Amino acid sequence: MHLAYPAVLSALLFCTGLYGVLARRNAILVLMSVELMLNAVNLNLVAFDVWLSRTAEETLHSGQALTLFTIAIAAAEIGIGLAIVLAVHRNRGTADIDKLRDTSERNDPDDPDHDARTAGQSDEAQKAEATA
Repeated sequence: MHLAYPAVLSALLFCTGLYGVLARRNAILVLMSVELMLNAVNLNLVAFDVWLSRTAEETLHSGQALTLFTIAIAAAEIGIGLAIVLAVHRNRGTADIDKLRDTSERNDPDDPDHDARTAGQSDEAQKAEATA
């Protein structure tokens, strides 16, 4: 088998995973897309390992060893990632990435206290500049 077949397949898998990471709003779907990207890398590692072992006649198979490490890291990542997503969903009630912002980053113009907070911050900044 040529090297081009698994390379093209892994490129398609990686592009699909990249699209999923960039376009999805659900945190679980983003984690699944990251797993798809890692599987594309694993396929590439094994394909190049087989191709290089045929040409160099080496028996080390370092690509397959790296693939095992990548699988272990992916398993840990998905375990920790799902635990974080479930904890956030339990606390906030949603897994939508756009809605998961820290309360200190919230700038809601409909909030009645928004103008008072921004005015207070600008006064403090002006006082800091005057004393400096």
